[in-house]
Amino acid sequence: MSHTATTSQETGGKTPGAHPIVGHLVPTWLLVFVGTALLMLTVITVAVRYIDIGEFNIVVALGVALVKATLVCLFFMHLRWDRSFNTLVFVGSVVLVLLMMAFLIMDTNQYRDLQFVGNAPNAEATLQANAPGAPVARFKPYSP
Repeated sequence: MSHTATTSQETGGKTPGAHPIVGHLVPTWLLVFVGTALLMLTVITVAVRYIDIGEFNIVVALGVALVKATLVCLFFMHLRWDRSFNTLVFVGSVVLVLLMMAFLIMDTNQYRDLQFVGNAPNAEATLQANAPGAPVARFKPYSP
């Protein structure tokens, strides 16, 4: 037996075979509130870029990004109303990605001596010829 109504009496006079309502019906005010919160957090992220608070800038930016990602996952991906198993799968996937990134970052130290430090002479000369006065990237040499 299907979940769709087939007669005019069952559908209340509406079209036969109409599809049932599926999914989570989220109130419009909640979506507007979450959207406004995301917009405000974006403004905070941009504002922090222009305020010099040292190395704390990246901490604030990453914190705001974490809050924004959480809001999107909870409300726009409907994880707030979904089964907890789906949330567990999502969080497990994020943890696995973070773990793999941590292993990759640890592995880059092994190849530190092979990495190029500074600008190649030809690249710097080309940059000065095509864009005089442009800032040239200077990297700090690695010292263990």
